Amino acid sequence: MTPDEHPGRPGIAALIDAALGERVALRHRIGEREGRPLYTDAVGPLSDGGAGTVVVDTRKGPVRVERAAVVAVRVVPPAPRRRASWSAVSRLENLCADAWPAVVDEPLGGWRLRAAGGFTGRANSALAVGDPGLPIDAALDRVRAFAAEHGIPTRLQTPMGSPWSEAAAREGWVLDGGHQAGPEVAVLVADLTNLAALPSTAAVELTPDATDDWWAITGAPESEAERHVLTAAARPGFAVSRGADGTPTGALRAAVVEDHLHLSRLATRSEVRRQGVGTALTAAAAAWGLEQGARWAVLQVNLQNGGARALYARLGCTEHHRYHYLGPGR
Repeated sequence: MTPDEHPGRPGIAALIDAALGERVALRHRIGEREGRPLYTDAVGPLSDGGAGTVVVDTRKGPVRVERAAVVAVRVVPPAPRRRASWSAVSRLENLCADAWPAVVDEPLGGWRLRAAGGFTGRANSALAVGDPGLPIDAALDRVRAFAAEHGIPTRLQTPMGSPWSEAAAREGWVLDGGHQAGPEVAVLVADLTNLAALPSTAAVELTPDATDDWWAITGAPESEAERHVLTAAARPGFAVSRGADGTPTGALRAAVVEDHLHLSRLATRSEVRRQGVGTALTAAAAAWGLEQGARWAVLQVNLQNGGARALYARLGCTEHHRYHYLGPGR
């Protein structure tokens, strides 16, 4: 009896077709030994190979299998993602800092001491990636002094699990529970080509300056420091979506830094939520980013913001790394 002949069991052909595009474990015959069939497994994304075959893209390379040789196929979870190198994490953190410019940004070796009147943790913390050029205790003392000089909380922004985070922890620094938005943040990335191809259900215009309509959706700046952070990036773009009657329905901020497009400040009117406005804004910004020479999107989402994380997961964004805010232990 062949697998297709088992009563009540879906045929292997149907199982294969249903699994196309998924990551699978595919068992198939590879020959015989002493009259007994030999089987092996191939694990990876499954695609149609044409001419009665399928292809499993394994870690060692593509494996082409005759459909007739397949005896079992099942969908399996994605492979564990390899952690990005600390040099790649450092580069991306610095790109994000350039896209979200603080009013004051002073180097401390490879660290950056930033202040912007208290508007957001990103612009009012010491970005600790790389070598500060000082012993760690002296570097942290400088962070304290800088914060006092500018009237902001003493705060370190550093990748979770990094050598810089561990060094600060050894000096008694702890998770900053006083950070209003939450002390832990995911940094997400995506291929701009994929984002630009997302279906769009709203008209979107993108301008190099923040318009009155953009501010009306996101909220007028409460200080010049806030205005600076939002508008002073080298290559910003401000997207506004409109309803059928021309009324602004949503807004998004974008900024090109090298080969990345930084996305932030996504906001939509309550009456149009879950109607594809956020997707349309993201797609339009991605298309603009491609025109500007960028290849990748990057955005920072607080771990407590479940709605935003779910949206960007649906749009195909994946986690690159996480960072957290640390403060001196009491």
